[in-house]
Order: sequence, then structure tokens, then C-alpha cells
Amino acid sequence: MTRLFGVLLSILILAGAANANSIRIKDLVEFDGVRGNDLVGYGLVVGLNGTGDGLRNAPFTEDIMSNILERLGVNITGEQFRPKNVAAVFVTATLPPFSRTGSTIDVTVSAIGDAKSLLGGTLVMTPMNAADGQIYAVAQGTVIAGGASAQGDGASVVQGVPTAGVIPSGARIEREIEFDFTHLTSIRLALRDADFTTAERIEQAINQRYG
Repeated sequence: MTRLFGVLLSILILAGAANANSIRIKDLVEFDGVRGNDLVGYGLVVGLNGTGDGLRNAPFTEDIMSNILERLGVNITGEQFRPKNVAAVFVTATLPPFSRTGSTIDVTVSAIGDAKSLLGGTLVMTPMNAADGQIYAVAQGTVIAGGASAQGDGASVVQGVPTAGVIPSGARIEREIEFDFTHLTSIRLALRDADFTTAERIEQAINQRYG
């Protein structure tokens, strides 16, 4: 068991070579059977320039906005919202294996109402859940839209997909997924890019240190 943990440590930290320019094994392989976990949340993108949801056609946007404002202590009972600068969105991401609390991951933001564009918008703090219903990350930040749209003189032009975008490093991990290696007697490594020479060199690096 001690030997196995030593091999695991070498894979996660260094490829068994002393010089600082060595390629880390963990950048080349994945543990067979260990995968990332999909996360999803829904929230609001605000600050849109008149390209958000029409609340008459997307009443769930008003519900989300009301809930957020109520959590902030703003009483909106009886108010009628008719802004065009907000859009309801789904937020998705993948939580990589062995991710640590406090690190960040990229997120994808997609409109779920009739918003015309998310360009220039900011995602309001959005909890992200895994399949078990637990919150593992919280997303927030400026959306980089995947396209652009413009209107004028009775015509409109759309390039790309302006109703979807990304937020690089837009979610901070709040909960880790633990992996229990104590019951293992062996491990299998899968190369991200299959190559016999690379596989042979990884075998040599591990055997030189622990063989």
C-alpha cells in the first residue's frame, strides 16, 4: 500500500525526473475509471443592452430575478418588471478529478428564454450542482458571447451564436469530490493521446524510481 501511494504521488506531482523542465505524468494521463463530474445551475445575466428576455414571453426570468432580489432584502411584492437588460440562463461546467477547493474552472452560459444576445452581460452569482444535488461550485463573471447581433433600418444581422458564451475561470470550487485509493492494490493509467513511445517512457520513469 505504501508503494502504491508513492506511485500515485509521483504521478500527481512529478514524472520521476529531477530537472524542473520534466513533463509531469499527470499532464499526460488519466486514472482509468476516474472521471470528471458535470455541474449545472441556472441564474441571471444582467447588464444587457436591450437584448435580454421579454418577460411577458419568459415569466421564469421574472421569477428568478424576484428570488434574487428578495434574498438581497429587496421587497418586490406587486412590482411589475419589464426590463430588457436581463436574461435567464443555464450555466454548465465540468468538475475535473482531484480539483481542490478554491481553484477555478471555466463555465458555459446559455440563454433559456428569448434573449437576443448575451454580449456584454454579467452572470450574477449562481450555485452549481452535481447529479447528487449538492453544490460544488459558484459561478459569476462577465460573459464572453460566442457571436454578435445588430439591428438597423428594418434589418438585422447575426453572426455566430450570441445567445451562448463562456466565462473563463468563471466558477470557484466550493466542495471537493473525494477519491478513496486505500482499497486499491493496483492502478491503471490511460494516455490522453495514445502513443506507444510515451507509454514506454512513463513505464520507465515509474520503474526507475520505484522498480
